[in-house]
Amino acid sequence: MPKTDIKITDEVVVIAGAHKGKRAKVVAYDRGAERVTLEGVNLVKRHLKRAEDGSGGITEKAAPLARSNVMLASLWDARRAKRPAAKTR
Repeated sequence: MPKTDIKITDEVVVIAGAHKGKRAKVVAYDRGAERVTLEGVNLVKRHLKRAEDGSGGITEKAAPLARSNVMLASLWDARRAKRPAAKTR
């Protein structure tokens, strides 16, 4: 289990994958599997069986992402600030 710098409620930026560039807060972190669940990112639909109280149907749930696909927002902003400005003609 490697040491990590990400904690629950930290703001992170997705750096790879379909949701690249999105910012979100960390909802859950599984250190063993190195998976991070983010608020409002990587939503998947789940079909729930109807219960006696009438609840059920199709709901959206945040699926975990690999730890390697996210970076702390503060580090991301610092990295972006160090880049030279694009030259214009």
